[in-house]
Amino acid sequence: MKKIALLVPLYNEQEVLPLFWQKTQQVIQSVEDFCFEYIFVNDGSTDDTLRLLKDLADGNTPVKIISLARNFGKEAALTAGLAQAAKADATIVLDADLQDPPELIIDFVEKFKQGYDTIYACRKDRQKDSFFKRVSAGAFYRVYNALAERPIPPDAGDCRLISRRVAEAVLSLPERERFMKGLFSWVGFKTTSVAYVRPERAAGKTKWNYWKLWNFALSGITASGSLPLKLWTYFGLALSVFAFIYAMIVAGKKIFLGNPVSGYSSLMVTILFFSGVQLISLGVIGEYLSRIFVEVKARPPYIVDEKINCDD
Repeated sequence: MKKIALLVPLYNEQEVLPLFWQKTQQVIQSVEDFCFEYIFVNDGSTDDTLRLLKDLADGNTPVKIISLARNFGKEAALTAGLAQAAKADATIVLDADLQDPPELIIDFVEKFKQGYDTIYACRKDRQKDSFFKRVSAGAFYRVYNALAERPIPPDAGDCRLISRRVAEAVLSLPERERFMKGLFSWVGFKTTSVAYVRPERAAGKTKWNYWKLWNFALSGITASGSLPLKLWTYFGLALSVFAFIYAMIVAGKKIFLGNPVSGYSSLMVTILFFSGVQLISLGVIGEYLSRIFVEVKARPPYIVDEKINCDD
């Protein structure tokens, strides 16, 4: 019987964890020909999440717990769990807030039987999101896919099933600043999607705010490739050509028509514009330098505090 690991990262989810367990247990009992195990990654929770997980794991060997030394972020938590989950035939990534409906497990398994290595959950619409969230999310996917070496599907999160060989391929990638959606897409293999309607969070509060989402988007875009750096070369070249042509026009008007050269206001606008362009370009370079700085330090993406029922 093939084994599927349910990989669930958690950070302060004491309110929703019992609901998640009850709902997921109901779903997996209806799936035939597969056995399941849980791999919960406690990402430095400060509430009773770890205690509740230990209660679930007490005498229940299919429940495995990896507790990190502090909050390292979801990408690190997924990486930690994937190292354990890769020993199963397939891994399903789920959020504990039930916004990734456990019923998707049934659809994932059916597609997996058909020979797909990656099956991701794709939202049918974003009508429940705020106007700003819909606009910003759409802008992120358009910008990312325009710059990335390999695009990611719009409106698809981390919720997905991946086969063992996909998990092993992702784990073989050495970078420490990890954008998991981009890595899942980059490794390739046979891929399909399952459409679903994203429900409201079952309990508790989201741990994401707009500032964290903004930084997450920047991390994802800089992880997608080096095209943003190359674009500034062409943008600078275009500005230089424009400035040269404009200088020739101004000089021609002065020499042949006697028109006075534009004064203080136009000069200040030009200086401020080019100063802004230079600062933006330095910011882009700084984003890439910060990633190089992190990679050169070669610190591990996470540190494990304790493991329960794990194989190693």
